[in-house]
Amino acid sequence: MPSPSGPDPQRSSASSLARGTASRFARIALGHVTREYPNKLDHVMAGDADARTPRDLHPIFFGSFDWHSCVHGYWLLATLLRIRPDLPEAEAIIALFDDAFTSDKVAAEVAYLARPESRGFERPYGWAWDLMLQAELLRHPARPWAARHAPLAEAFADRFRAFLPLADYPVRAGVHSNTAFALVLASEYADMAGDAALRQLLATRAMIWYGQDAACQAWEPSGDDFLSPALIEAEAMRRLMSKDMFDVWIVRFLPDLASKQPATLFTPARVSDRSDGKIAHLDGLNLSRAWCWRTLAGALPDLDPAKMHAINAALNHLSAAVPHISGDYMGEHWLATFALLALTNG
Repeated sequence: MPSPSGPDPQRSSASSLARGTASRFARIALGHVTREYPNKLDHVMAGDADARTPRDLHPIFFGSFDWHSCVHGYWLLATLLRIRPDLPEAEAIIALFDDAFTSDKVAAEVAYLARPESRGFERPYGWAWDLMLQAELLRHPARPWAARHAPLAEAFADRFRAFLPLADYPVRAGVHSNTAFALVLASEYADMAGDAALRQLLATRAMIWYGQDAACQAWEPSGDDFLSPALIEAEAMRRLMSKDMFDVWIVRFLPDLASKQPATLFTPARVSDRSDGKIAHLDGLNLSRAWCWRTLAGALPDLDPAKMHAINAALNHLSAAVPHISGDYMGEHWLATFALLALTNG
């Protein structure tokens, strides 16, 4: 199995997160993970009986505007509880998790997946986020949450095992369907769960999809991107290739980083209307780029001039986005998650 070409991304700089910032993020997430409405369901109905409320369909992940945002809101809270156990919000987080992660509620979420109409539910973004959540719950061994949530995580891992051999082509869009992002998060689970076979499957598919890519043009951003197709692909390969292989691949994929090219990757996106849910995605793009620039900087040689360019690009993208993670619900229900990724990686 190839070894990842960087440190565990959830341990590398998490301890440096300021307590005040962590508390702010926790308050934001606690304010939306149990807020049922407004809600955008990913729900295929087979008949009148399927017209049900979000809480009825999903007894755990009914908040945060949509299912996947609720899942990664829980991931954010679990991560904050681990890296800042002294948070004033810690007691509220523990009570929330004790209430959410029960055998009955998890069984209901699993049963929803068993519906024939749910085959494509949240593929691949929500699948990957649920595995990322389980990876974090496994870092809380004194709590029962990981054991209780495990049937849902295993159901999504099974979906990856069935789907990836069928997926001849990647999805390179900068939104939920992006396959590189799914590989990144699923690999976090595979590593934490000790699932070498799943990790190998992820690595093999990454090589099939991206192994021959070269001279990336980075025609981005699109108008509602929250991921950089170029940089999240690089992050997937950083995680799933050996260091020696990645060092060769990244030079071929982005050969002109030392000259700050492609220039679009170094320029934060402008966000014209944060009340528009799609345009607000661009704040997430700036945060996810900051995350990827930081991890890429950590993988580049110290004497490579591209390393400092990557560090500066991360800072510029963070500066453009962090002030806007709250204020309008279209961004507030999810942006803190991507801010946490950016601030605790690299």
